[in-house]
Amino acid sequence: MIEPHAPARPSTQPPWAGPARLPVRPGTGRFLVLAGVFVCAACGLVYELELVALASYLIGDSVTQASVVLSVMVFAMGIGSLAAKRLRWHAAAGFGAVEAALALIGGYSAMALYAVFAWTGNWGGLWAQGPRCLLVAFSLAIGLLIGAEVPLLMELIQRIRRQDAGGAVADLFAADYVGALVGGLAFPFLLLPFLGQLTGTLLTGTVNVVAGSCLVLGLFRRDLTRRGRWLLVLANLTVLGLLASAAVLADDFERAARHAVYGKDVRVALQTDVQEIVLTGGDHGRPLDLFLDGRLRVSGRDERRYHEALVHPAMDGPHARVLVLGGGDGLAARDVLRRRGVRRVDIVELDAEVVRLARQDAALAALNDHVYGDPRVHVTTGDAFDLLRRVHPGTYDVVIADLPDPGITASTKLYSQEFYGLARRALTERGRLVVHAGPVASRRRVFWTVVSTVRAAGLHPVPYRVGGRASGFAAGPDRTAGTSRSPRDWGFVLAARGAVPAEPGLESDERAAERTRLPGLPASTLVHPRY
Repeated sequence: MIEPHAPARPSTQPPWAGPARLPVRPGTGRFLVLAGVFVCAACGLVYELELVALASYLIGDSVTQASVVLSVMVFAMGIGSLAAKRLRWHAAAGFGAVEAALALIGGYSAMALYAVFAWTGNWGGLWAQGPRCLLVAFSLAIGLLIGAEVPLLMELIQRIRRQDAGGAVADLFAADYVGALVGGLAFPFLLLPFLGQLTGTLLTGTVNVVAGSCLVLGLFRRDLTRRGRWLLVLANLTVLGLLASAAVLADDFERAARHAVYGKDVRVALQTDVQEIVLTGGDHGRPLDLFLDGRLRVSGRDERRYHEALVHPAMDGPHARVLVLGGGDGLAARDVLRRRGVRRVDIVELDAEVVRLARQDAALAALNDHVYGDPRVHVTTGDAFDLLRRVHPGTYDVVIADLPDPGITASTKLYSQEFYGLARRALTERGRLVVHAGPVASRRRVFWTVVSTVRAAGLHPVPYRVGGRASGFAAGPDRTAGTSRSPRDWGFVLAARGAVPAEPGLESDERAAERTRLPGLPASTLVHPRY
């Protein structure tokens, strides 16, 4: 005889019985909860995108930073969801506390990252890793809090009207995903261009805490004790006060942090659609420095050495028509125009503000010898890769790639085999290409990968290395004070369709590069970048 199973013990139920007592109809209450889900999801994605963007600006290599932020945050969301199971019986109070903490941590994340970068980034040693450690810490904390939202919101929505789990999950995640879409579009098109990183993130935190407090105190206040309601009100007001104070001081903070990064000689600081542009010095006998996204691109101390090494070897052949890729500062074009026989110089610059400063800023215009007043100079604002695709074959005698260092993710396609193949097509039969390939001593593999990539595009490369970098800033994507004992240098690659004739005075620079050779490196392509 089969004994019947004993009935299972009923699971422990929450201390309330029946649906929540709401000040509105259940349908309206359900709509307001889903609206809260929408707003919270939008804010969460803004925090995520802000961490990725700021880390890319400050640390470099956007692919790596995005991977770190996304992977750590998704992992933390899972842990946060598990941890929130213990709060389900106090879902309203728990959700209110989570939103207050998320608003404070997410709202202050940009300011904290920028502060650590500005004031400790040049200390060297473990301090140099401060921004990376803080990036992981914020990703972990924000992910934990975002993950805790879902089970708590699920409990709240079920408190209004019980329904099958599948339907509740579908409603919840529909609102969540639509909110994420709105937050993802608002960040690059509204918050970043109109408010900037700091104020935009603080405003997002404000929206976050207001939405969370209104949902809990407006709909579910009867689920809280009187003491709990007052504690939540006090916590929300404190968070709002801290966010408002930071927003009021954001401009002063940004100026102080900028001075910590660039020194006290900052004359121009612009955030364009493309990058941050900072000019320092250039008056009262101080050398002019140009920074793009925190990286030193032009140093008045040694820029002539750099541009002479970049331009003049390529100009020793035919040079009637010259294409300068990058170089919106006009300095490469200045050296090009010093050669007789130049009939046209085309400059392709991604950021129109760089060109405007090169025309109108007195110090920068004086440094480039007012090249934009020369009728032979023509400027196109756009992407160098896209322009090369439209160039007719055999158009230029010289192509000068004056671009950011390889290894910065945004520049990777401009150091690819496909890019050099397009440059080869744009050259005349006797034309020459010259490429700024980054520092040799500190990034040897990157430099020789550029050489291999140029060769794979059907060009004959001549690598050479020139010393003379200004001290104070390391080469490459990181704007940290140089602590390496490696010699400061620039690496270049001169290339042509056929063998490049021996250049007088270049032999020693070729030998200096050859001593660092790494043979057998594969070429970098669009689908398989090697930098």
